[in-house]
Amino acid sequence: MSLIQTISDVNNTFLSRRELTCDFTGLAGKLKKLEAIDMISKEFNLDNKVIIPMRLKNHAGKSIITGTFFVYEDEGLAKKHIDPTIFSRLEKSKNKQAEAEKAKEEPAKPEVEGAEAKPEVEGAEAKPEVKGAEAKPEVKGAEVKPEVKGAEAKPEAPSEESKEEKSE
Repeated sequence: MSLIQTISDVNNTFLSRRELTCDFTGLAGKLKKLEAIDMISKEFNLDNKVIIPMRLKNHAGKSIITGTFFVYEDEGLAKKHIDPTIFSRLEKSKNKQAEAEKAKEEPAKPEVEGAEAKPEVEGAEAKPEVKGAEAKPEVKGAEVKPEVKGAEAKPEAPSEESKEEKSE
């Protein structure tokens, strides 16, 4: 059984686009728009075409997502027909995905370079840790917190007494 089930596949000649409506089974809450685009392009062999996810709807109580996609031959035509905010959102998600890939690649490179610099860094880190250990008891000081609590408790007691005096 395939993850993608086609509900409708309409060729809209008036708007020069193909409108696909599909169900994605077992992907509720996990499917992202860019992943859905990739799955649709592979399933329907839509390479070199502009696929725009118009709607991904989760069904309550079911692990099904219903997606509506518009497939255009030309990106310029798609931009004329569709609201520009949809394109800006797609670009944002593509940029985030690209940054995440770069972040995965970059730490791998500094780790190799960092291996040479680690002795220097570890020595520098060891000193602040000792200083931090000395500073922690001073900062945590149990004297500071009880004084604050005691100060809060004292104003409450006179206020209760003053209420009793007023009522008498």
